[in-house]
Amino acid sequence: MSSSVTVPALAKINLFLRVLGRESDGYHGIETLFCLVGLADELQAERREGRGVTIEVEGAEVGPPEQNLALRAATMVLEATSNRFAAHLRLIKRIPVRAGLGGGSSDAAAALHAANHLTGNAVPRHELLQFAARLGSDVPFFLTGAPLALAWGRGERLLRIPALPVAPVLLLTPPVPIGTAEAYGWVDAARQSAGRRGAVALDLDALSRWGDIGRMAGNDFESPVFGRHPAVRAAFEALVATHPLVCRMSGSGSTIFAVYRSARDREDARMMLGRRHGVVTAAETLPGSAPGTEAT
Repeated sequence: MSSSVTVPALAKINLFLRVLGRESDGYHGIETLFCLVGLADELQAERREGRGVTIEVEGAEVGPPEQNLALRAATMVLEATSNRFAAHLRLIKRIPVRAGLGGGSSDAAAALHAANHLTGNAVPRHELLQFAARLGSDVPFFLTGAPLALAWGRGERLLRIPALPVAPVLLLTPPVPIGTAEAYGWVDAARQSAGRRGAVALDLDALSRWGDIGRMAGNDFESPVFGRHPAVRAAFEALVATHPLVCRMSGSGSTIFAVYRSARDREDARMMLGRRHGVVTAAETLPGSAPGTEAT
């Protein structure tokens, strides 16, 4: 067993996201297409004497340690293996917080992998997946490492799909943090007089081509978020004006993403945008599964 491990925690974008309604348990059913991109936090885990998990965070303010999903995830693994040792986590944040990119969920998945690595992979993968679902709806996707996955239910039921062709991406994050629970409330309020969603038939072959993805892309959070936050709408309109293959808001916002035909097109778009609408980050989609853990 290694005494320390470093795990990347990648960001995601939602190539489409449909909110189907509130279920009897209070959660919302969704249909979404998750796609990993190469922007990542970094999680370092170190085995120590004693019991329990501690965490230090660099790069962003993410709230009290006891509420941190990465700490909770590592604690689950250690408790499942009889607390044979303590663990210290060092989390370096690069993914914007409360921006629709899944940073907290990805950190939790990385912590599950890292803590399990410290135990000699004592917890079977199917049990880790159940831990992930208890931590959050996006966490199972990140735990799988799939570059692309169709998700439904609360987002925890997944179909892995082969990666799309690698493409350059721009992420534009306005200075408008948005809480997911609040955004779901806005969707519910907008739908009080709306009827049921219509039938849809998804063609898996169409999920292998960016042109088809562009035609089916959409996000049910966009309308209520744009209506309440003009800065997010302005960012979306500015990014659309750069003529990408796909342009949508990710998750419940506020990050807007754009996928381009070439790195040259992306760099031209980056020059056009400047810093007027928020932080602009260049990334790429992944050619295959997310990198595994690396012992140090």
